[in-house]
Amino acid sequence: MSEAAFDRVVERVVELDAGYTPPDFAHVPDPDAALFLCAVDHKAGYERPHRVRSQGPFEGSELMWAVALAAGRPLRASALAAVTAAEVAECFRIEDETVAGPGRRAELWRDLAAELIGSYGGAAASLLAAADGRLAGPGGLLGRLAAFRAYDDPLAKKAQLLAKICERRGWFEVADPESWEVSADSVLMRLALRAGLVERGALAEVRAATRAEFKRVARAASIPPPRLDDLLWELGRSDPDLLGNQAGDLREPPRDPASSWY
Repeated sequence: MSEAAFDRVVERVVELDAGYTPPDFAHVPDPDAALFLCAVDHKAGYERPHRVRSQGPFEGSELMWAVALAAGRPLRASALAAVTAAEVAECFRIEDETVAGPGRRAELWRDLAAELIGSYGGAAASLLAAADGRLAGPGGLLGRLAAFRAYDDPLAKKAQLLAKICERRGWFEVADPESWEVSADSVLMRLALRAGLVERGALAEVRAATRAEFKRVARAASIPPPRLDDLLWELGRSDPDLLGNQAGDLREPPRDPASSWY
């Protein structure tokens, strides 16, 4: 990675941020829905975009959330402790499509529900309260979430997403904002690679480098990492050259089929 590429990216994100309004996640009804939907937010598997309740069209992760919230199924521990693959498939069904791997997602929901009931009385609000405003460190939200199989990603992508949603909705006030990270999903890795911000390599290497470099960008541009994360994902998913293509027509590394993180 060259410092020239870094400087170009910083200049570009400052320009983009001037007219950007991040999402407020008002469509997420409560912390429990956020916790359970973030837990299975990986490799959606839908083959085409769809409209949901006359809105959209949505695709990928955004479609997953829209379909599940429109379905009206209770997304809380007591309702998901014994959830089946068939029920998960139905929860995310839109027309003739549903998510990939409903059995795996059902396992993650059952594990999450059991752990949440055993440790926090089955309430996501109790989990947030136990973290006492801390993202990182002993007793922080990220560490508490890592105890759940769905959230044990070493880069804490889902955990950071959950924390961001909860902060925007006023459910969690972050006392250590220096612990925020930018997620390293397929969209952000592609942007970083094409802009020359990170070098090609194995998935784990590119993910880690993308997160580290975008945190540097956030600091240099004076943009909070969660805001930068939203800006890059919203604008970059339809424009892989959002930050430039000095490094050429590069793609993110292929997904790990066994992973529940990316």
